[in-house]
Amino acid sequence: MKKTAIILALATAGLVSGAHAAAPEPFKVQHLVKMNKLHSSALSNDGTKIVYAVKKFDDKGEAQSDLYLQSLTDGKVKRLTSAKGTEHSVAFSADDKKIYFLAARDGSSQLYELALDGGEAVKISNLPLDVEGFKLSQDGAQVVMNMRVYPECDTLKCTADKREQEAERKSTGREYKQLMVRHWDTWGDHSRSHLFVAKLDGKMIDTAVDVTKGLDTETPPLPFSGMEEVTFTPDGKYVVYSAKAPSKSQAWETNYDLWQVSVLGGEAKNLTESNKAWDAQPTFSADGRYLAYLAMSKPGFEADRYRVMLRDTVTGQEKEVAPLWDRSPSSLTFGADNRTLYVTAQDLGQVSIFEVNTQFGDVKTLHNDGSNSILGVTGDKIVFNHKSLVEPGDLYTMSLDGQNVNRLTEVNKDNLAKIKFGEFEQFSFKGWNNEEVYGYWIKPANYKQGKKYPVAFLVHGGPQGSFGNSFSSRWNAQLWAGAGYGVVMIDFHGSTGYGQAFTDSISKDWGGKPLEDLQKGLAAVTAQQKWLDGDRACALGGSYGGYMMNWIQGNWNDGFKCLVNHAGLFDMRSMYYVTEELWFPEYEFGGTYQDNKELFEKFNPVNYVDNWQTPMLVIHGEKDFRVPYGQGLAAFSFMQRKGIPSELLVYPDENHWILNPDNLEQWYANVLGWMDRWTKK
Repeated sequence: MKKTAIILALATAGLVSGAHAAAPEPFKVQHLVKMNKLHSSALSNDGTKIVYAVKKFDDKGEAQSDLYLQSLTDGKVKRLTSAKGTEHSVAFSADDKKIYFLAARDGSSQLYELALDGGEAVKISNLPLDVEGFKLSQDGAQVVMNMRVYPECDTLKCTADKREQEAERKSTGREYKQLMVRHWDTWGDHSRSHLFVAKLDGKMIDTAVDVTKGLDTETPPLPFSGMEEVTFTPDGKYVVYSAKAPSKSQAWETNYDLWQVSVLGGEAKNLTESNKAWDAQPTFSADGRYLAYLAMSKPGFEADRYRVMLRDTVTGQEKEVAPLWDRSPSSLTFGADNRTLYVTAQDLGQVSIFEVNTQFGDVKTLHNDGSNSILGVTGDKIVFNHKSLVEPGDLYTMSLDGQNVNRLTEVNKDNLAKIKFGEFEQFSFKGWNNEEVYGYWIKPANYKQGKKYPVAFLVHGGPQGSFGNSFSSRWNAQLWAGAGYGVVMIDFHGSTGYGQAFTDSISKDWGGKPLEDLQKGLAAVTAQQKWLDGDRACALGGSYGGYMMNWIQGNWNDGFKCLVNHAGLFDMRSMYYVTEELWFPEYEFGGTYQDNKELFEKFNPVNYVDNWQTPMLVIHGEKDFRVPYGQGLAAFSFMQRKGIPSELLVYPDENHWILNPDNLEQWYANVLGWMDRWTKK
């Protein structure tokens, strides 16, 4: 089923006023890096107001982030903070008269309290370590915080002292006795993220109970999880969290379990010991009767379908909710009735909101346009954040049946009034095995009827991922539309949001089905959309998308005028031995390299370098430990030695992603310059 075209008037209608308003200009990276950013949103317990932070940029590029309070009854907005720096991780007190947040106003990240009836924020924790995240108990009398400590230390001061000693140490060698020695972009320093519980009784928090004391494990799990993996039981007696059991096999296992521990500390109880795959996001109903959580079923597989599990805390009975629903939820929220769950999940190129009946397993789609995340649920409405290919992100409400969608914020109203995006549409075609495959095309921002345009063929990473209807601060498809390209994105076999069998199909077949889908997809979209010039196409991708650039070089070497390879895998043999999360290649290729050399080598780009001939730009970050930069350097070295037109862009301070705004501008300047050179002759 094809999506109807979404015209850009939806994003900009009504935003420009006055007869002499400047005409919108095509979207550029300079617009992207100065977009206001909505973050740290929270819904009050009574459902009548929200707090959110907005990070804004002035004409000099200086950023300022402040908190705002908005009524859901009359829409009035009040600015709450103006201090330099960033407030984040906001939560309402149980009576909704105060908010709590984290800030580093005196150099250390600590917990602050702000009364909503006036006055200044007050620091309420004075701990010797940075507080990285927190969550309140249901009655607001306790807080659980995560801080990085050395497990062997009995006190926070011990950790602080050890850090000072390490900073003063003259030798620079790092010593390890087991994996993991590094993760994402950080070398291990033997510290771990632990959970600490303290009372909120009006006194300064200067001590707290380490309820994960002595454990060689990370909670919340690194590198991307947050306090959604931690919760109090509704009675406030226990903390439940997701973590791996301490072991030497953490680098090649995905067995995260749910653990329950007393707020007074002591030994934790494993609540999901029988499941050897990933368990996540423990979520209690407000009445304490039910515990809902997400659970995978395949050990070692990080992209398995999350099942919705429901445990009756009184009877101990547990069941999978909606077992026949073939989507993988990314969040869980109980409704006011304590029986209905509201979840988000990728679905056909969107991230949709669903209602799940926990008794009968019925699933109802409530909102299936764009990329959405739930902020909270009241007795009669859902508050959510919405993004799309033309919307950077704003808060909305809708009724519990998905009707009456109402916008709450317009944090980029003025910015969007200056921008012209490209019209986009979802399309489909018959891919591998004649199965339906979906994608998106985007017209150039200054599209003119009857003209043909070069193609930017974006290939997503993961590989279990998706380039869908969302707004990215890094790979933003509208930037190529703004530069005069027709953009094509294919959710090839292996992509997420199309059923677990579709996602599973890429494992052990990295260079098979996906390549066929990409080839058929480009042929189909250029046949459907005559304005796309398939003879002037450049393909580009990062991570697995970068791998695909290397694979295309050897297995589809006449398909493109140029390629852009960001953080791509070049040699699967060496890659196996230097990446940090061993569970990933071991599942994707059926075991260790020693166990399954044949499959590793079957889909190893380095084995096909004799076919390489397409000009390629290679980009890599030196702090990339997921795909270490030697992979990019090897591809560049080969092309230079063979005489293939090639360039290399290396960032010593970036990881698997480009996060520095100045670096992002340089990245797009190089990428678009490279593409223009080969496609706009």
